[in-house]
Order: sequence, then structure tokens, then C-alpha cells
Amino acid sequence: MSNHLSERINSMSTSATLAMAAKARELRNQGKDIIGLSLGEPDFNIPDFIKEAAKIAIDENYSSYSPVDGYVDLKQAISNKFKRDNNLEYGLNQIVVSTGAKQSLANVAMCMLNKGDEVILPAPYWVSYSDIVKLAEGIPVEVPTSIETDFKITAAQLEAAITPKTKMLWFSSPCNPSGSVYSQEELEGLAEVLRNHPNIYVVSDEIYEHINFRGGHVSIAGIEGMYDRTITVNGVSKAFAMTGWRIGYIGAADWIAKACTKFQGQNTSGANAIAQRATITALEAPVSKIQFMIDKFHERRDLILGLLGEIEGFNLNVPEGAFYVFPDISSFFGKTLNGTKIENASDFALYLLEHANVATVTGQAFGNPNCIRISYAASEDEIREAVKRIKAVV
Repeated sequence: MSNHLSERINSMSTSATLAMAAKARELRNQGKDIIGLSLGEPDFNIPDFIKEAAKIAIDENYSSYSPVDGYVDLKQAISNKFKRDNNLEYGLNQIVVSTGAKQSLANVAMCMLNKGDEVILPAPYWVSYSDIVKLAEGIPVEVPTSIETDFKITAAQLEAAITPKTKMLWFSSPCNPSGSVYSQEELEGLAEVLRNHPNIYVVSDEIYEHINFRGGHVSIAGIEGMYDRTITVNGVSKAFAMTGWRIGYIGAADWIAKACTKFQGQNTSGANAIAQRATITALEAPVSKIQFMIDKFHERRDLILGLLGEIEGFNLNVPEGAFYVFPDISSFFGKTLNGTKIENASDFALYLLEHANVATVTGQAFGNPNCIRISYAASEDEIREAVKRIKAVV
């Protein structure tokens, strides 16, 4: 009956990360011992001080509809966070709270893009960017990078990708899936190009800003000439291990924020009331309260890089943030492993699932067909066992 569905849903891809997670659950239900390294979800419990804030909110009967764009005191906490962590001044009328950063991105796309507008996506990019842009009738324009450039685009590449139809640039730093982090100098180079194209807007996805091993996060909105044309996207899923609480937010020009509030009002209305109250406590706390998780991710990064580095055919960069490695495994293409012909990264990811019982994600979904994404948001024991299994089957 798919012919009765809309063209937009029939043409939309299924999220590769969620699809692989579902496949892994299916195999677990069949009794297989699957190690899941496919989802971008911290394996830590939410810090107790955030849980207590949620309990208080329940006791205080925060059970009614919340304002579409978020509680005023939450928006104040977000404004203070932007100032403290990013040196960005966003007033309350410039902030919109949504049901996760994914909804924040969708709001922006639906409010900013017209049919045929081009959106530059440095590849690799987060799996949902492309389909969110397509849903808004925009055209994703992939700009390829490689492990040799640490999966980051150059100013020259950006300039070459711009056409009269270019409306936006979307990117994440730290990057999902590569873990790459743009430096101040690199962002200055991109900004220099963009200053010559004043009608291009930037979506800067900074959801992993605190999971940063290089000692400092830089927001492109803070660079000269970029503030009014940058939509800064963030949330509490990653750094605070609050994935299921679904709170994301933007800081943007007031007219963009107003449009996103209007769209959200006809879509989902305000985000979960209890989660919003807990987020106030999370954002008001010093970053030192979550430093233990950041330090552990750093240790795990070094562990998995060392272990994967022992496997011939895995070409690795050193990711400076997030909790992923993105090895280039193209050396396996054209080879036959245990009777399975490996033609591409999708074949390789499925091979690892079926033969090693390890769930990863094909780089094809992120715009890079030579790589796979491996999440190290897992225990050290799981990481060691997963890499041991991978090594055994390749």
C-alpha cells in the first residue's frame, strides 16, 4: 500500500543508526550476544542532581502545557550558558526550546528553506541532515572530505561549493560521525568566505561541545560577521546523558526564533515540562559536574584507537571530540571475508554484525562510503571484546 503514502515519506531514508540498532535488538532477541557500538548514546546514568530536579518538578505539579518556545527561566539558563561557555549574547526572544536538537534542526529547515534552495553539507555529516533538508524541499550539496584532512572542509572547498542557489551551510563541531573539531583558525577561514556571501546562513550543531579533548570549544557565531546569520543548535542529550529526555534548543536572530516558535506551535507545541525543569538545573551547574564523563570518554577514545590500530586495514584519524571513531576501511573493498564479498562500507558493517556480533554503522549514511562509524559510548570491557571480535573476523 506504499502507493497510498506521500512521496515525501516514500523518498525519505530510514535513519541508518536507528535501523542498525533495531537490527541489533532483533538479533539479541534471537539469543545472540550483540555488542552495540552503533548508537550515539552515552552509557552513563543521568547525574543524580538532575534527577532530583525532575522529582521536585513532579512534586511541584509541572504537568500542564509548557510555553511553545520554553519556560522563561529555562531560556534564561540557556542564555546564561551561551554567555558562560560560548561568549555569545542571546536574549530570551532569540531562544527556542524543542523536543531534542533534531527537532530544532527540522524547525530551522522548515522555516528557512524554499524549494530548490541548496544546503552545503561537509561530508561526513550527521545522518539526518540530508533528509531533513530534503523534507523541507531543499537540495543537499555534499562536500567530500577524507581522513587525510581530518574530515574537515577547507575555505577553498566551501567557496567552490557555493552557487547562486546556496542558502545555508550545516555542520557539527565536534563532528558526528568523525569526532573532528574545527579550530578557531579553521572557522575564521570559513567565515572569511561567508562574509563575501551575505545571504548564506549557517547551522552550527554544537551538541557535543563539552565532549571535547582539545581544550576549548569555538562557536562560529562568535566570529566577526557571523552572529546574525548563524543558528547555534545545542541540547542536553550528549554531555548530560539525557538522550531520552528530548531537550534541544537554538540561539538565533529573533526573527528566526519567532518563525521556529510559530512552526513548532503547529507541530508539537512546547517540550516536556518535567524535562525542561531538570534542564535548568543541568545548565546552571558548572561543567565540572559532568567532567567525569568527559574524562572517561577521553580514556575510551585512547583505548579504542590503540586496539583498532592493531588491525591491518583500519586507517584512523585521532578524533578530538564526541565519542566516535570513523575508520577508513576501504582496503577491504573487493575482498572476500569468510565467504562474504565486501563491496562497500555497508557490506562491511553488516559483515561485522553477522560474523563478529558487533553493531556499527556504515559511513555511506553519513556521506562517506569508505568508512564505518564506531561509537565508544560503551564500557571498556565491551570495547575490548568488540575489537577482539572484529580483529578475529577480518
